[in-house]
Amino acid sequence: MELVMPVFACVIVLFGLIRRVRVLDVFMTGAKEGIRTLYNIAPTIIGLMFAVSLLKSSGAVDVICSLIAPAAQKLGFPPEIVPMAMLRPVSGSGATALLLSVFTDCGPDSFAGRVASVLAGSSETTFYATAMYFGSVNIKNTRHTLPAALAADFTALVMSAATVKMFFY
Repeated sequence: MELVMPVFACVIVLFGLIRRVRVLDVFMTGAKEGIRTLYNIAPTIIGLMFAVSLLKSSGAVDVICSLIAPAAQKLGFPPEIVPMAMLRPVSGSGATALLLSVFTDCGPDSFAGRVASVLAGSSETTFYATAMYFGSVNIKNTRHTLPAALAADFTALVMSAATVKMFFY
């Protein structure tokens, strides 16, 4: 298993040599393009990370979640997953930490644990992905992308609870 990457790199170099491709030149061109892409998306990612950090440290996420939790519970969603559902479109690592928190507090086989698991697997870090992909090609106007992606995230939330209810309860 440790040799997979070195063998893969050797196969690529060998294939390039057989096809008479200047492997180092092609590699350097790709590395330069990667640096340019990083340069284009870095401000967007830094701004997104700053906004997430600001929301977390200000307590705004906690306030919003405490306002939403009662309504979520009446609609059949476990209130324990509300923070994760709110954070998932913004931060994958933050949502994973909250997923582990749900597992610790409620258990992985609880209703909340199962809904959180399905939600984690069926939703996307919408704002991060939008910032990454649109920023990498210098698109400033996302038009309908963000509303459609957030609608998909909401659908994932609704369907995660419905699917767990249908198959386990």
